[in-house]
Amino acid sequence: MRISKKCRYGLRALIDLSANSEKEHIVLGNIAERNGISPQYLEQVFASLRRAGIVKGIKGSQGGYRLNINPKELTVSTILEALDGSYQIEEEEMPEDSHGRGISVSIQTLLIDQVNEQLEQALKSVTLDDLRKSYLDYKAYNQDMYYI
Repeated sequence: MRISKKCRYGLRALIDLSANSEKEHIVLGNIAERNGISPQYLEQVFASLRRAGIVKGIKGSQGGYRLNINPKELTVSTILEALDGSYQIEEEEMPEDSHGRGISVSIQTLLIDQVNEQLEQALKSVTLDDLRKSYLDYKAYNQDMYYI
């Protein structure tokens, strides 16, 4: 499984948004600049996030974006599905003959189903709040570092 660039940028932007938008709306251009993402591409990412109800956009001079879902309740699996659809490995194609079918069933049940189950469990266990906290911890730790 590969996490697409759209999903990576979406995750980065949502971590940034959740870390910086506690009291105000954040302008998309600021998120793009802080994260080195093209503003035009990020607008496409946020269009998907808006359609999924993850973020809310406000137009006007005081406009920008805010999260529409509590970061503690927003899982990585929900974000990835909003941006790219299903993230699971496709099911094995079943051949007509019994020999080939037996091999395909083995691959499906012992490999694909197992990987998909573990992947789902991992992505549903991590929330945007977990990612935000990890980012803020990293940021605080690196600001306190003193180099000679």
